[in-house]
Amino acid sequence: MRHRRSQRLAAGFTLIDALVTMAILGVLTTLAVVSYDRYLRRAGRVDATTALLRMASAQEKFYAQNGGYTDDLESAPPDGLGIEGTERGLYTLSIDLDPGGAAIGYTAIATADADDSQAGDRDCQVFTIDERSLRGAADADGATGQEITDRCWR
Repeated sequence: MRHRRSQRLAAGFTLIDALVTMAILGVLTTLAVVSYDRYLRRAGRVDATTALLRMASAQEKFYAQNGGYTDDLESAPPDGLGIEGTERGLYTLSIDLDPGGAAIGYTAIATADADDSQAGDRDCQVFTIDERSLRGAADADGATGQEITDRCWR
């Protein structure tokens, strides 16, 4: 009798063992996919911040040459900034000049493209920078603040 029992134990895995193993692998895979997705979204934010810093630099050069800022992104210098978009195309760029027509201030804006992967980044939908290099950010609900800015621009 003992001999049969030891043979049965040595025969292999039971169905319960296999199901527990599959459940554990499923949970680990889910965690890995969620973490990877979060990593990709954080990496995608670099597309916005890099473009905005490039725009700010181009605006300062334009200001030094023309005595004011421009909202013309696409025209080549000296008529505009010569910036067609972000490097990876994940964000739409725009510039708001300060009201009053003197063009002595601006806010450069990068908004997550609704048709791209960054549209799912609810934490950081909009990035901004102005002529004083003040950075800003907003989440998908339009909330702003220093905590959101710090999280998005890091």
